[in-house]
Amino acid sequence: MNKITIIRPDDWHLHLRDEGYMQAVLPDTARRFARAIVMPNLKPPVTTTALALQYRDRIRAALPPDSSFEPLMTLYLTDNTQPAEIIKARQSGAVYAIKYYPAGATTNSDLGVTDLGKCRGVLEAMEACAMPLLVHGEVTDPAVDIYDRERVFLERVLAPLIERYSRLRVVAEHITTREAVDFVSAAPLRVAATITAHHLLLNRNALFAGGIRPHHYCLPVLKREQHRQALTAAAISGSPKFFLGTDSAPHAQHTKETGCGCAGIYTAHAGIELYAEAFDQAGALDRLEGFASHYGADFYGLPRNQDRITLVRESWPVPDKLPYARDSLVPFRASGHVAWKIE
Repeated sequence: MNKITIIRPDDWHLHLRDEGYMQAVLPDTARRFARAIVMPNLKPPVTTTALALQYRDRIRAALPPDSSFEPLMTLYLTDNTQPAEIIKARQSGAVYAIKYYPAGATTNSDLGVTDLGKCRGVLEAMEACAMPLLVHGEVTDPAVDIYDRERVFLERVLAPLIERYSRLRVVAEHITTREAVDFVSAAPLRVAATITAHHLLLNRNALFAGGIRPHHYCLPVLKREQHRQALTAAAISGSPKFFLGTDSAPHAQHTKETGCGCAGIYTAHAGIELYAEAFDQAGALDRLEGFASHYGADFYGLPRNQDRITLVRESWPVPDKLPYARDSLVPFRASGHVAWKIE
């Protein structure tokens, strides 16, 4: 198969940053996706409905004039979030989920939740109004090996959470392990997961190929080949529990290539093309549309998109860097090629 036409996809996990940085990367996503769940970990974070609406206005104002892209907003959960804010968010019609970052787990997560026990009222309010909880699934206990943080989170946090809150809708974001695939597969239908293109295409060897590769560093980190294979099997399975979420995360080049580099991989410049590559490698291009265009919309209770895009098997070169406001960023596959492109 050298050509495939699918319903225009959505991105159910995206970092856009803000101001000039957001303006630099937004066109890449808007060209490929109809909608995206926009992460709230700005500085300061998007913790209220009012802030989310203001952020949405800034995104819309930065879109190309002919774009119909729609940002779907989220709130950043903290120890001090109030149940009334959840109700306000749901009633706004603009906020589609609440994001749970364990404090210190990833980029701009220092103000995240220190103990989910402090959020009981909020989680009950989310159950009552069917507001999904989006989970960065890693523990921050320094005694836990970085490669085990997702597995331990499933045991210590996520399993008790979905048992205690029996109606709570949960998305385990950017899962990276066979254990996470098994957990989500066995969980109730109200539990789903997003999978990134880079976790489908790379294993942890990519971090050290010929030296340290800072532009392959993300959180959760890349895992062993057996986990990449499990993620691929889940993505191509046809299960509605697994859907596309790029976790595209732009960082200025100098903040990645430093003594303590930032976590995050920028993939929005080839946001759907990289998934086509992964599905093609797995011999499952016919299942890309469900994963990219159906299951996420269905989980969020939104209509599937009406327009379509066509992807063709045609290699194209990726620049060594892209403009990023007053800086530059290094995209995934920089100075290499992507095997599929939008017609």
